[in-house]
Amino acid sequence: MDIYPKSLENLIQQFTRLPGIGQKSATRVALYVLKNQKGLAHDLARSLLEVKEKIKFCQVCFNFSDNDLCSICRDNRRANGVICIVEGPGDQLAIEESGSFNGRYHVLHGVLSPLDGIGPEDLKIGELVGRIEKEDIKEVILATNPTTQGETTASYVVDLLSGIGVNISRIALGVPMGSTLRYMDPATLRHSLKGRVLVSS
Repeated sequence: MDIYPKSLENLIQQFTRLPGIGQKSATRVALYVLKNQKGLAHDLARSLLEVKEKIKFCQVCFNFSDNDLCSICRDNRRANGVICIVEGPGDQLAIEESGSFNGRYHVLHGVLSPLDGIGPEDLKIGELVGRIEKEDIKEVILATNPTTQGETTASYVVDLLSGIGVNISRIALGVPMGSTLRYMDPATLRHSLKGRVLVSS
């Protein structure tokens, strides 16, 4: 027997379909929507429909945009010959929020994963090669995640771009700020030691 009325149960069920939202969180959100003014539900529904109708891929970098070009690709000050390659829009947002990069991005929309049937043709890798030639790119920064698939994708891109006259770099991998060495996994420590930098000579 359902605890709540059918319409509320349906709303809870819809929220549980979202990533990271379990039954308890979905119930809490649904009850919050129910208790608030009707305007919240209308605004939420309108925003959901709007994002599905208006958001598309930027024609250059493949980030989400509501125009043919995203705001970064439209900004000529960022056309500095450097492209940062990321797996998805969330990764691009994280780098952008750090305020440490002022070039442009290329969003792959995934990583190579042969076991899952994801090959180069399923990602935006071919479009990357075209951009490098067209935009006179001098450096490509690989910012894929430090996972097996992320490393495989980075290696594939390095092989693909080697010999076409572009510098290829990889974001540093290693011990995060505020952490303790004894709690680090061996792979992280290996990356940290390989990526060490000279402090003084």
